[in-house]
Amino acid sequence: MEWRNWAGLEMAHPDVVVHPGDTRAVVGAVDRARNDGTTLKMVGTGHSFTGIGTPGHTMLRPDRLSGIVAVDRDAMTVTALAGTPLRVLNIELERLGLSLHNMGDIADQTLAGAISTGTHGTGGVTAGLSAQVAGLQLVTGTGEVLTATASEHADVLDLARIGLGALGVLTTVTFRVEPLFLLEAHEQPMTWGQALGSFDELVSANHHLDLYWFPHTDRVLAKQNNRLDATPEEAEPLSRGRAWFEDELLANRAFGLLCAGANRAPGVIPRMNRATSRLLTERRYSGVAHRVFTSHRRVVFKEMEYAVPRAAGPDALREARRAIERSDWRISFPVEVRVAPQDDVPLSTAYQRDTVYLAFHTHRDADHEEYFAAIERIMRQHDGRPHWGKLHSLGAADLVEDYPRFTDFLALRDRLDPDRVFANDHLRRLLGG
Repeated sequence: MEWRNWAGLEMAHPDVVVHPGDTRAVVGAVDRARNDGTTLKMVGTGHSFTGIGTPGHTMLRPDRLSGIVAVDRDAMTVTALAGTPLRVLNIELERLGLSLHNMGDIADQTLAGAISTGTHGTGGVTAGLSAQVAGLQLVTGTGEVLTATASEHADVLDLARIGLGALGVLTTVTFRVEPLFLLEAHEQPMTWGQALGSFDELVSANHHLDLYWFPHTDRVLAKQNNRLDATPEEAEPLSRGRAWFEDELLANRAFGLLCAGANRAPGVIPRMNRATSRLLTERRYSGVAHRVFTSHRRVVFKEMEYAVPRAAGPDALREARRAIERSDWRISFPVEVRVAPQDDVPLSTAYQRDTVYLAFHTHRDADHEEYFAAIERIMRQHDGRPHWGKLHSLGAADLVEDYPRFTDFLALRDRLDPDRVFANDHLRRLLGG
């Protein structure tokens, strides 16, 4: 069987494919791999651009490990099987009148994959999914089943909230949740000067802020999401026709066709970006949180994202723009800017510091290497930390300098997976050994 990730950058041909239906089946697969001296990986939906989830000998599929298994309304937590896609969890939570606090704009990932790679949104009290985790269960490399909470194996919970798939196979995840709430989205075109000149004010004035700068132009789209004191019945979504026209026809189908054509004639990209960015219009709509946070992304791309200290964000973005304008690169995808409060997850890109995320994309068929390498150097000059699931060139020697508790993580890995059952080439680069 052939496995590929979403962007088509990683490929594998595992010898064994298993669809476990419960924790016992996962334990059995891990024991077999350990006894045989081979490796094992539970894959998700392949939305990591790196090889972090690439399977070796044995590939576990998550399709039978999906759904909510427990709801605790006193503690305001929900426990779900780790193979549950985020979009499924969001729908089930909505039916229960509950919601995650925050999330990214893609909801196709499994829970295990999302928290293991540090998937995050923007703004709020916590931006990252991992910072909303109250407990988890995993099968270690020795076949032990560990349930980690604040009162049981708390050291494991602390570090395994972003575990990179290196500590064990996650079987359940417990999230802190809150009552279902509404968000109002205000999408507003701005000039570069307006957006960067009022960046601090935009961040402080909105619960959640997302900016998109269109390379080769002076145009920025600001998406400002704010909580409403209203019931779900009072939501005012876009009309079905407008949502289809703007978000499906224009943002996906037409954009995909334009990018595909521009790959063959890159010289048109600056004019294309100027024309398409002028089509942006202001709009407002509201809906339950996950329907506003998330979007359908049908145009396949490649991505690198760096987290820089909050104060460095605008300058790092300005330097990235100067690098693009000095080069002969032709970049058809916008650069995305998000913000996050600091958190306490040891391998979080926002660990112990307020953060600005800068995400750089190319179409899947465009050459990204020179662009990403040059931008990566700029981000590193601003103490940037790379997103674990997105393209970067760093290894263990770099990362140990970025994360104060990196050696604690390595020690826990030695304890939970002494035989490196969960290793692959990418993890060997990130973690050594």
